[in-house]
Amino acid sequence: MSDLTDKQEMFCREYLACEFNATEAARRAGYKQARASGCENLAKPNIQARIAELNKERIERVEADADYLLKRLLNESEADLADIVDDDGNVLPIRKWPKIWRQGLVAGIDVERVFAGKGEDREQVGEIVKVKLADRIRRLELLGKHISVGAFAERHDHNHNHTGTIEHTEVPAEDKQLIRELRKKRGESRVTH
Repeated sequence: MSDLTDKQEMFCREYLACEFNATEAARRAGYKQARASGCENLAKPNIQARIAELNKERIERVEADADYLLKRLLNESEADLADIVDDDGNVLPIRKWPKIWRQGLVAGIDVERVFAGKGEDREQVGEIVKVKLADRIRRLELLGKHISVGAFAERHDHNHNHTGTIEHTEVPAEDKQLIRELRKKRGESRVTH
């Protein structure tokens, strides 16, 4: 069981709910001086540990971790636009699209009917279908940051321990390779360290 007060427990839960905003979490938890209380709470090891525990539970509950996000990103980056059109280039009915396209790769569809003639002689001669693609990579980057899995961060964590030394954690080699592959597909040339 946690050694936190009810208010501290509420702060931890609200901190995750309001996307890591300590001031807002403190306000929601009922602290009068939200900014100072939020900073003070975040400095406490027991609160840090509880936030980490709650975040881990959330990641497990939604079953989205770095591997899931990277696999999804790879699948989305390889999705072929030809999957949603027929041999003549006409957009297929949505029910015939592969699942990956139905799950958010398309931001919108505009259909404009084209008519010929006037008045009673007017008849539809075609239609123009405009498919707006979603910003798939940006959406997944935001998801990756929100659930704090670090799937898209090329970061070096510098953690100070109590002996005065700095612990240095690198991005795992397999993650670096996936990042390189994604950049190559997007035409980026920056090297991952």
